[in-house]
Amino acid sequence: MNVKKERETLLNMLKTKSSLKQDVFQNTQHWFAVLKEELEKCIASLSDQVTDRRIRFRYNDQGAAEAQLYLGSDILIFHMHSNVFRLAPTDYATQTSYVQNDPSNAYCGVINIYNFLADSYQYNRPNDTGYLICRIFINKENRFKVEGRGKLDYLYKNFINQKLTADILHEIILNIGIHALDFDLLTPPYEAVSQVSVGELQELSSNTRLKTGKRLGFQFQADTNLDA
Repeated sequence: MNVKKERETLLNMLKTKSSLKQDVFQNTQHWFAVLKEELEKCIASLSDQVTDRRIRFRYNDQGAAEAQLYLGSDILIFHMHSNVFRLAPTDYATQTSYVQNDPSNAYCGVINIYNFLADSYQYNRPNDTGYLICRIFINKENRFKVEGRGKLDYLYKNFINQKLTADILHEIILNIGIHALDFDLLTPPYEAVSQVSVGELQELSSNTRLKTGKRLGFQFQADTNLDA
């Protein structure tokens, strides 16, 4: 056993990989703060044109790692993950010279954007389901890519050449909002809601236990077909 060699290897990893992850996370924190600023700007620029007061249209800052955007009957949850991830070896970005020449460029922070029904939050319905609209990957050099549904799955794929800016984040927010509003609530299958307990029905008016979601029992393949 070569204790000295293993000790040196461990120290080297702490100095390189661990420091790299801290750099990536701090950069992601920066861009999440910029994202929240752009969410506020989005509300400010459009609120005067939303004259129907019945329409939910507001932004809530939920702290360092979460923000909420209410859009009509929808709510978008922007959540910054606390960990740093390495892009999978099968990811197209890892096959580029940009990552091949410097593998540290494959380490990214992640911002996840979820879509729920606004009523799920307003009426505190914890059993309601939502779905992941997209996720934004950001590396130490501000290169980014977006994985998502519909247009969001191909608009921002060029990881090697794309650099994140406030304007691009604003554009992404608008595209996310368009996708959420275009993704309608469908009636769930009859059999999925044909049985209900007395207790569930009694709570229906205050805090329903009947599961509701934009796509009850959705699957990625089904959603891909719907977005085509």
